[in-house]
Amino acid sequence: MWGVPIHHSSSLSMSSSLVAVLQMTSTNDKGQNFETCRRLIEQAQARGAIMVFLPEAFDFLGLNGTETQALAEPLSGPTISNYQALAAKHKMGLSLGGFHRVHGDKMLNTHVLIDDQGQISGTYAKTHLFDVEIPGQVRLKESDYVIPGDQICDPISTPAGKIGLGICYDLRFPEISLGLARKGADILTFPATFTVPTGMAHWETLLRARAIETQCYVIAAAQIGQHNPKRASYGHSMIIDPWGTVLAHCGQGEGIICAEINLDYLASVRKNMPVAQHRRSDLYGLAMIDDISGTVDQDEVRNFGQVQISGRCVVFETRTAFVAVNKKPVVPGHLLVIPKRHNVPRLCDLTTDEVSDLFLAVQKAEMLAEKHFECNASTVNIQDGEEAGQSIFQLHVHVLPRQAGDFKRNDDIYNELETHDKGDDVKWRSEEEMAKEAEELRRTFWAMK
Repeated sequence: MWGVPIHHSSSLSMSSSLVAVLQMTSTNDKGQNFETCRRLIEQAQARGAIMVFLPEAFDFLGLNGTETQALAEPLSGPTISNYQALAAKHKMGLSLGGFHRVHGDKMLNTHVLIDDQGQISGTYAKTHLFDVEIPGQVRLKESDYVIPGDQICDPISTPAGKIGLGICYDLRFPEISLGLARKGADILTFPATFTVPTGMAHWETLLRARAIETQCYVIAAAQIGQHNPKRASYGHSMIIDPWGTVLAHCGQGEGIICAEINLDYLASVRKNMPVAQHRRSDLYGLAMIDDISGTVDQDEVRNFGQVQISGRCVVFETRTAFVAVNKKPVVPGHLLVIPKRHNVPRLCDLTTDEVSDLFLAVQKAEMLAEKHFECNASTVNIQDGEEAGQSIFQLHVHVLPRQAGDFKRNDDIYNELETHDKGDDVKWRSEEEMAKEAEELRRTFWAMK
């Protein structure tokens, strides 16, 4: 059944793109499911859509865990290959909402984005698993056969806008949506197999809430109807604008809906109600481990108290902090973690958000140094104020990977830390030496990601 757009212009502006959402009833017949998707994707192309969004479990829905495991495939298997060929043939992007991806003796519920050349442009493994039992209504334990993902992916650039990937139950956790919006998402996606009881109670409310609070478009492709004797889905696929208006809604049965993604309109909503600027980061934060980036602008000079640090000597950075190699290391791998906000003298002067982000950077710096220098212990020291031993008058954290026997007495490291950069005979490292170490650490960083 074709959905009816509630708000759709017949002519697209330069900042607009037409997208389509596919609603279907998957079964354990993978071939039939693909034929359904192929037919509906071709209908979407005929209507002028540049991208089609498929629901979670577009590949199949098994009768039980054993069958589900047997039907799962690797990312390089025939199912994804067929969709890559389909995308390339029709020159359309595809959002494959939840693919049963083999991972050891279980699976990853994986959102796969394919570009209009048929190439995989991004993947996301579902992080929040649906383990819920409502007596007399719903009992599903996704963790019986699925492993949760361990990272939130950066938004992916597409002709329709920057897309943030989520899956189904992720919808109930606003932190992931707010984090994706902060990372630049224009569109949030929540392909789903919502149950009928939870869908009736919460589906539209949650989708509109995520759109309103992030000021993003929300695209939600849903499964509908009876998949097998034990499983049914709510349906009601939707496209919602950044104001929370439902642009298109698919009713009962299989079909597609279409609506415009207008990035000029999105920008006007954010300009007229600038909630992102009004957030009180001094009172609350939203630090995310995936805010850490190993892509460093090596031409940018970083300010550090009364001195400057070449970008060549920066190992990685977060939203509010950066990690650099030390000009006079106490031990090999001695790193500095420094707030980006210049001349912040004390820990108490950081906002809640900056504190959270700073210590995520410290944690990652410690893991990186221990990996690179093959050790399993570190000394972490905060020089918080002049009387705490600062020679550079800005808050910073020392991360010092430790080796067995590196000091005669363990606490001697603090004496060395106090004196290592003071006096007239200090032998400072050259920028070339520091840049070489930073480059080696960046390679290790990327190997760890």
